[in-house]
Amino acid sequence: MPPRPQLSLPTPGSKRAIVLGAGSFGTAVAVLLARGGFRTTLQTRTPEQAQRLEADRENKAYLPEVALPRELRVEPMATGLSKADYVFLGVPSRGLQDVIANLTATGLPARTPVISMAKGLVPPDGIAPTTMLNNAFGIDRVACIGGPAHAREMVTEGAGLVAASTDMRLAATIANVFLRAGVVCEQSNDPVGVELSGIAKNAAALAAGATESQGLNAAGAAAGHIFLEVWRYAERHGAKPESMIGLAGTGDLVGTALAPQSRNRRAGELLAQGVPASEIPERIGQAVEALDVVPLLHLALERAHVDAPVTTALHRLIAGELPLDDWVAQVRATVPPPPARERAWRRAWLRMRSGSQRMRARTEP
Repeated sequence: MPPRPQLSLPTPGSKRAIVLGAGSFGTAVAVLLARGGFRTTLQTRTPEQAQRLEADRENKAYLPEVALPRELRVEPMATGLSKADYVFLGVPSRGLQDVIANLTATGLPARTPVISMAKGLVPPDGIAPTTMLNNAFGIDRVACIGGPAHAREMVTEGAGLVAASTDMRLAATIANVFLRAGVVCEQSNDPVGVELSGIAKNAAALAAGATESQGLNAAGAAAGHIFLEVWRYAERHGAKPESMIGLAGTGDLVGTALAPQSRNRRAGELLAQGVPASEIPERIGQAVEALDVVPLLHLALERAHVDAPVTTALHRLIAGELPLDDWVAQVRATVPPPPARERAWRRAWLRMRSGSQRMRARTEP
């Protein structure tokens, strides 16, 4: 397939980017950053993995048949980060605490931005990755990437990415590098909204997969309930609605729901067939983000006192505590409460009506 045309944008110059983690998405991002003009290095967990990638110039384990660009360097993580101008974290959210602890130890410069690519929550408390990174490095050095971005298609056909940071210069720099590589990338100043949208997407895709055999209406309702419950939580953290309904949220959900190889949807289907959650990753052959994120999401919503009956039921389904029929019944029976503004207006209206009735009662003979 011929390479996608690149846009005429200012080159990033001599900036160096290091991508930590050579899974499918980390490898794909490294390929695009190199195409976009960053002097890019892909760092692997072990020296042996780096040697294999360097010898093959291809990631046969996670992204086969995608040639690594000649200018893309490959090295083990032990090499360090002292020369990095940007660090992209292509590691699972469950291992983020250990990664953060090692970043400074391996020479992360004091001003280098750190960009999260995870679509999960950090155990044990269900913290969003950018929240943890903000606490470690400061809000202006942190960004995240969201949007529909299946790894293979991203490097061959394109994607609809979102680069989000409270520092719009950082978001613009990331977006422009992807644009130079021929990939659409939106800029956003709402990292928490983009991040929680991706988390909602994984949970909703699993919920839809777990319900699809009972009907498409039920599957759609399951996904919709999950999105609404996560949105109530995101709104409390200052997220913007356009993040949830745009590329990072519903766009990513559609991409995941339609993908024949979607791990999260397939995991939901296996749950519906009675396969225990502990056996699903081995059946699929890779880790499944939603199986980790839903229990943490349930915990986060519960601690925030967000009413989330469908997310709670999905958590119980994964834990083996809720039969499939009861899960479907919960999805079909749940009626979302009215929006907060409508509830406030309704309370005010009821107070006014009650006051009017009392006044009439006093004045009537």
